[in-house]
Amino acid sequence: MALGDIALRTLAGDPATLGGLGRGTLLVVNVASRCGLTPQYEGLERLQERYGDQGFSVAGFPCNQFAGQEPGTAEEITTFCSTTYGVSFPLFEKIEVNGPGRHPLYAELVQRPDAEGQAGDVQWNFEKFLVRFADGAGGEVVARFRPRTDPEAPEVISAIESALAG
Repeated sequence: MALGDIALRTLAGDPATLGGLGRGTLLVVNVASRCGLTPQYEGLERLQERYGDQGFSVAGFPCNQFAGQEPGTAEEITTFCSTTYGVSFPLFEKIEVNGPGRHPLYAELVQRPDAEGQAGDVQWNFEKFLVRFADGAGGEVVARFRPRTDPEAPEVISAIESALAG
């Protein structure tokens, strides 16, 4: 199935798809509110502000699979993200990114290797996948960045700008 067509739900519970975001380039990130990496929300929001008018968006997917670091309800997650980090990018329902309950979106994403050539399971919260939608295509994963890679690291910025340039 094409990445842009996989059925999703927004954090508010509305049906959605990545293709329905109307963006050419997305940075898909599994997020958590109680993680040592949670301050990455700041960099993700700055990316949204910097590139949002160029056909880019961050897409956040709360996940509670890593040490229970996203225990909140949809409402609690929304409040936390907006009041603590001013998040303006779309957030989707809490999902599983690994294991037998892995969401179909992540079943596709984890096939993409990172810069060291390693594919497979998400390692922790804030793993990032850069997805490009071009010419009506269903979406292609063009880069993968492991959790500790800062959202504004040079390699992430370079990949985003390259994907936007098309």
